[in-house]
Amino acid sequence: MARTRTRPDPEPRRPRTVLFVLLLAAVALISVDLSGAGSPARTVASTLLGPLESGAHRLLSPFGIDSFATRDALRDENAALEEENARLRGLVASSGVDRTRLAEYDRLARYADAAGLETVTTHVVGLGSAQSFRRTVTLDAGTARGVRKDMTVLGPDGLVGRVVSATRTNAVVLLLVDADSVVGARVGGDHELGMVRGDGSLSGSGRLTLDVLDRQVVPKEGDTIVAWGSRDGVPYIAGVPIGRVEKVVESPRDETAEVTVAPFVDFSALDAVSVVVGARTGS
Repeated sequence: MARTRTRPDPEPRRPRTVLFVLLLAAVALISVDLSGAGSPARTVASTLLGPLESGAHRLLSPFGIDSFATRDALRDENAALEEENARLRGLVASSGVDRTRLAEYDRLARYADAAGLETVTTHVVGLGSAQSFRRTVTLDAGTARGVRKDMTVLGPDGLVGRVVSATRTNAVVLLLVDADSVVGARVGGDHELGMVRGDGSLSGSGRLTLDVLDRQVVPKEGDTIVAWGSRDGVPYIAGVPIGRVEKVVESPRDETAEVTVAPFVDFSALDAVSVVVGARTGS
């Protein structure tokens, strides 16, 4: 019995045949293109090879040949969206700070209006060097805005300190809590006189010490302490809130009392402050 020889399946050759035809078409197109636009050869070639170009496009599209431009556009769009998201996240993160600052502006303005003061609102932009052993802050306003040495500095909650030096664009403020700071004060409803000294601490636990001039007077816990004031309001204007009596420890033997005052101002979170540059006209 004779064996029947089976011919190989021609299907696997089809991709090679298509590729070969496409290469020939490309060469033909290049040759025709060199012959110039509008030539008969180019017109015939376009008619015959146009279907081949469309077929090649359909054949190669699944491999992403046509998708590079789309990918670049998507990449640029994603980058733009990420940048916008980052901007929005920053706005959300800073919204609480902005609200706090606006509230401080409002309180500073109300106090200045009530007291008839001309003030310059500014911001704390730096802390004094630790090597100086002094509690100071730097403000972003100076002589160009009317800020001078020995002017009173106020916070939304009370007395911050006094200006000790100023340049055209900045000013340095000695804080009320500095260990070398001594401020005249009035105590309670009787307005007894005393002197307030800082302990050098900027933390929330930082306290002031009150020495009453009349030793027969013993302040009570809860008494409010306000600034006594200086001549012509330099360096301190009168009546600015300083703090509240927190603790009183009496010493009958020495006939003295150690008075601890909690300041109204949080010196560890200073931001918006006002410098008193004078009294308002007509106030």
